Amino acid sequence: MTTDGHARATRLPAQQPRALIVTVYGLYARETSGWLAVSTLVRLLEGVGVEEPAVRSAISRLKRRGVLIANSRAGVAGYELSATGRSILAEGDQRIFRRVRAGHDDGWVLAVFSVPESERRRRHQLRSRLTWLGFGTVSAGVWIAPSHLAAETRDVLARHELTEYVDLFRADHVAFGDLRAEVAKWWELDGLSGMYEEFTAAFSPVLRRWQRRRIINDCEAFADYVTALTAWRRLPYLDPGLPLAVLPDRWPGARAGQLFEDLQARLADPAHRHLGAVLRANGR
Repeated sequence: MTTDGHARATRLPAQQPRALIVTVYGLYARETSGWLAVSTLVRLLEGVGVEEPAVRSAISRLKRRGVLIANSRAGVAGYELSATGRSILAEGDQRIFRRVRAGHDDGWVLAVFSVPESERRRRHQLRSRLTWLGFGTVSAGVWIAPSHLAAETRDVLARHELTEYVDLFRADHVAFGDLRAEVAKWWELDGLSGMYEEFTAAFSPVLRRWQRRRIINDCEAFADYVTALTAWRRLPYLDPGLPLAVLPDRWPGARAGQLFEDLQARLADPAHRHLGAVLRANGR
């Protein structure tokens, strides 16, 4: 039912069903008021190599986490995005599809915080939010990120009611340390570099295969695009758009970012057509 090339693509790399479902909702569900039928999800994920029991199990987990809400329409079982789910996806839109690369002279935002020992849970939550935003660690209570993240950081910390523990400052590096060496200490660049290289190794062959094709199979395009986006979307949260001048030479993030953009340009439209075909087939 699928070509050998497509079978290889859907195995490269393996993705958690829950992550794939979040990708599908992020790409398409907001076009349908945030709701998708379970049968539609099963049909879509079948093309990505996920069997129905795994889809249903993953949906249940997302419901327990408050991302999805069960809601039947016209007797059809389905799930819609919760307010939390919509917020997560809106934040993802900005980070994944409108990435900003800081300039060398743009400056930084500092998060300086102190959380009482009696509120350890809030301390963990604060650190988790800053990590998710892409901050690096200068010291236990001083974290740093490129200045363009200031507004997003303010909004995220306010939404999670963490503002009483933290102060935000704008800063410039003015003297003494080698900034490139400091950045290498504040962020785990070796691990991030390896992730970029893994993405490039996995999806460069996928792009080359599509570049050779004259006829596009929409179902295969959907599978490859959803798989690529699911693999890609965690990386912009780990890399906050650091200036290239403070990163190692031949930084693999630049090549990986271009690869994702090329895949998106080639696959996004046929993937969307496949969604439309599945919705029509399911009467939705």
